[in-house]
Amino acid sequence: MKRLLAQGLPPRSLLGQVMAVFALGLLIAQAISAVLLYRASEERREAAIVSSLAYRLIAEAGRSPEELARRAERRTERRAERSAGRRAAREARRAEPDAGERRRLPGRPPFAGPARIPAERTNAPPPLAGDARSSAYEDALARVLAAQDIAAGRILVAERRAGEDPFLRALVERRPRRTAPGWEERSIVIAAIERPGSGEWLTVRLPVQERPRGGLATILLQTAVIFVVVVLLLYFVLRRITRPLAALTARLADFSRAPGKALVLAESGPADTRRLIAAYNRMAARIAALLDEKDVMLGAIGHDLKTPLAALRVRIESVADERQRERMAAGIADITATLDDILALARVGHAGGSAEAVDLAALAGAVAEEFEDLGAPVEWVAQDGPRIVARVRETWAKRALRNLVANAVRYGGGARVVLLREDGEAVLAVEDEGPGIPADRIEAMMQPFARGEASRNRATGGAGLGLTLARAIAEAEGGSLRLANRAGGGLRAELRFPFG
Repeated sequence: MKRLLAQGLPPRSLLGQVMAVFALGLLIAQAISAVLLYRASEERREAAIVSSLAYRLIAEAGRSPEELARRAERRTERRAERSAGRRAAREARRAEPDAGERRRLPGRPPFAGPARIPAERTNAPPPLAGDARSSAYEDALARVLAAQDIAAGRILVAERRAGEDPFLRALVERRPRRTAPGWEERSIVIAAIERPGSGEWLTVRLPVQERPRGGLATILLQTAVIFVVVVLLLYFVLRRITRPLAALTARLADFSRAPGKALVLAESGPADTRRLIAAYNRMAARIAALLDEKDVMLGAIGHDLKTPLAALRVRIESVADERQRERMAAGIADITATLDDILALARVGHAGGSAEAVDLAALAGAVAEEFEDLGAPVEWVAQDGPRIVARVRETWAKRALRNLVANAVRYGGGARVVLLREDGEAVLAVEDEGPGIPADRIEAMMQPFARGEASRNRATGGAGLGLTLARAIAEAEGGSLRLANRAGGGLRAELRFPFG
């Protein structure tokens, strides 16, 4: 079970796994309970059979020969009285108008109860060949008889069909009118004990009561009722626990995409869950405050540096050496561009404006035209089919695509821009034929100020904020940035946005 849960097999949610494990455990427990109930029922049934057999044997063993003779005489008298009564009843029915219809009083089988089958006394054990002897019954009967001080030599106990017992068949032949249909299929238990000293065998027969019908159905119904009630109660309890956890998970996912939006999550559920949500709210508020402080600090630094840079730009005009003046101006321009990237990175996710439905084909075509106007080798591959629209802030989406195209032109000598649908997302792919990026450095290259070369010269590689800014923009718009080396050489950068 632990291995299955570790592999993430369905159900995968906390609610589903707890419900599945509990339901399985409950079913196993109910199955064990059903087996125990059945065994207890069988033990009670066997105890009742042994007690009835012992009662009959004890009662018969205590009778003297004179008492047995008197009982036989009384039976003969009662039989004669019943015969006379039946003759009188027949004569009365003949006198009735419907005498042509023969009516028969409902009979009872001769072994409807323990007292209905007389005991048998013989000088030899009853023939039990082919019958399944029960050692459990024999041992239990021996213990009961010993407790009652009934001396017994050998003890034989077996179970057989009533129709296969010669004693019962002879009894039925003498009293056929008192038999019930299907009596032959009834089961009986035969118990015989040897009387020490006399060599006499005392045999009693006991009809075996049929097992109550519907016992299995009752157990199944009981299991179903318990299962439904307990599972429903567990479901509502778990929902009270997992609903706040699901809301917390969704909020964490949103916070990871936009950490600056620290929305307070309502505390609900048990006390432990409430404390967890409260701790998250404090953490999210603290992180959002730190990010705001960072953005304010970067913005202040950028603005504070732009003022002296503007003053330097004015002062270099007084430099007499034109070449030196141009080099100084280029350096100031690089610093200004880096500051612009830093300020843009600080504003991502905090900039005003709302997302709108943007035709990505038109956006990509406009960016490609900008580079073509500058003489850069950029190819825009338009795709046939319906328009591909995404809900983004157009200005920021263009900024991200420009950064990718600029990198492709700088490092790959040219760029190829493709728009397509893939895995339920709109994909703006920029491909180049450059050297690519080592696989173990792809993730590192999207970190701030990471570059493929050590210098910070924008002519050879920039400040290392292009990919960082592109990824930040993509994530702020609900998408992602993916980098992968192409099979034929070069790099493929993908901006992925959800459809609008």
